[in-house]
Amino acid sequence: MHSLPVFVRLSGRPVILLGDGEAAAAKRRLLERAGALITDDENAEAALAVVALDGEAADAAAARLKARGFLVNVVDRPELCDFTTPAIVDRDPVLIAIGTGGASAGLAKALRQRLEALLPPWLGGIARFLSESRTALRRRWPDNGDRRRAIDALLAEGGQLDPLGTKAPTLPDIATLDFTPPPGRVETVRISSADPDDLTLRAARLLGSADALWHAGDVPDAILARARADAERHIAPLPPEAPDSGLALWLEMAR
Repeated sequence: MHSLPVFVRLSGRPVILLGDGEAAAAKRRLLERAGALITDDENAEAALAVVALDGEAADAAAARLKARGFLVNVVDRPELCDFTTPAIVDRDPVLIAIGTGGASAGLAKALRQRLEALLPPWLGGIARFLSESRTALRRRWPDNGDRRRAIDALLAEGGQLDPLGTKAPTLPDIATLDFTPPPGRVETVRISSADPDDLTLRAARLLGSADALWHAGDVPDAILARARADAERHIAPLPPEAPDSGLALWLEMAR
């Protein structure tokens, strides 16, 4: 992973924008949408800096700003960028950012256009409902794991809050939801190669939903990276016992 995707809150915060012309105008529109206070004063205190200059002027401005400790974006100069601005699908408060690390803005735009057509307008409403239901969800399922599995069931394909359903979902009453967490289980996944693109669809789904991974030391990091970031990881010689709840995976390399 060449960069860490993050969402930065810029509302009411100053951002330095140097330059003019079409490229600077596009960056200005994006920053204004995020609520940033834009300044062309290079010496201002700010959250971030964007340089929309050409040639040596861009090199010099980026160097000065970096020397002051700013994270800097330089338009069309990915080698000078500390951060890049992605193509965005906006279903407020859901934001989907598509980045290529500066390799191709055209590819990012093409993907955004395809995703715009796939993602329904009610995604934001589902997100707001889940945010407003946090207290009710904690009360209904005090255990973090059970609560996560209940939410997963709501959002699964065909679930009551399926975000990619064909029509806007009916928002449920959390207090009356009937969901019993399934018993814990262990699944074995045999890894055929170190390339995560060779994972079967089943293996990819299990990695994405597992609560804990158990594996020998020869399982590649690239495979482990496909699991949930918060999944427990254990190096062990043998598969684990079935947990009381949740999904544990035993990963082994195919011989």
